Amino acid sequence: MANEFPQTLTIAGTDSGGGAGVMADLKTMQERNVFGTAVIVAVTAQNTLGVQDFMALPQKLIDEQFASLAADLKIRACKTGMLADASHVHGVVENLKKFDFGPLTVDPVMIAKGGAALLADDAVETVRDELIPLADVLTPNLPEAERLTGMTIADETDMEAAAVALQDLGAKNIVIKGGHGDAKVARDFVLLMDGRSFWLEAPRVETVRTHGTGDTLSSCITAELAKGQDFETAIRIAKKFVTAAIVHPIAVGNGHGPLNHWAYRQGGAE
Repeated sequence: MANEFPQTLTIAGTDSGGGAGVMADLKTMQERNVFGTAVIVAVTAQNTLGVQDFMALPQKLIDEQFASLAADLKIRACKTGMLADASHVHGVVENLKKFDFGPLTVDPVMIAKGGAALLADDAVETVRDELIPLADVLTPNLPEAERLTGMTIADETDMEAAAVALQDLGAKNIVIKGGHGDAKVARDFVLLMDGRSFWLEAPRVETVRTHGTGDTLSSCITAELAKGQDFETAIRIAKKFVTAAIVHPIAVGNGHGPLNHWAYRQGGAE
C-alpha cells in the first residue's frame, strides 16, 4: 500500500563535509531501513576542521518544506538538530504544532565539534521554553544539559538531577550523553517518562573520529521509533549503533572525522 513504508524527518542544518547534520541523519536513517526526509533550516560551509560559515534559510521556505512533506508523505517520527537562532526555533515549533509527524526527538545542537556556535545565545531560552515541551525524547550532551538547566554537572548524581530538571521542562524521555566526560567508560543516563531510569555505557575510545555523534544517536532513535519500537528499545539500539560507529572508524578528513555509519554491519549493533 502507498505510504506504508516507515518514513522519518530530520529538521536541521546541512554539513557540507558530510559527517554531521542532515547528512549524518539521512545516512543513519537509511542504514536503519527507514525512508528519511529533511526540512533544511540552515546551510553550512563545513569540513572536519570546523565550520567556516553558515546561513539560515528564509522562514517562508522552511514553512513550505513542512507543508510539502505533510501534503504527500506519512512521516512516522521526526527529529530536530541545528536550528540556528530564536526566530527559526520558534518557526519550527509552530510547524511541529501544525503538522503531526509522530514522536519528536530533540537534539539541542549548540556547538560543533570544532567549537563553532551553531545556536545563537538568544535561542537557548526559546529551545527551553518552546521546543523542549514538545519533545518525546531529549538528547543533550553534558554542556547542553548544563546550559538548559543552569546546573553544573560534575558527576553522575548531577546527571540524574539534571535529567529530572529537563523532564520538569516538559520533555518526556531524557538521554544525557556522557561522552564529554573523562572517565574510562562513557556512561549515558536515561530517564523515561514512566519514572524508570538506567545507565548505558561503552568503553571510551581515544579517537578524533566522533563528528556527528549526537546527530547519529538522535536520528537512530527516530528511525527506530518510526518502525514501532518503544522508547527504551529505540534508545538502547541507538547506543549500540553509535558505539559500533566509533569503534570501527573510517579515515576521512584531517580534523574531527566522521563516524562510520555502516559499522554495525561489522558486528556491534543490532
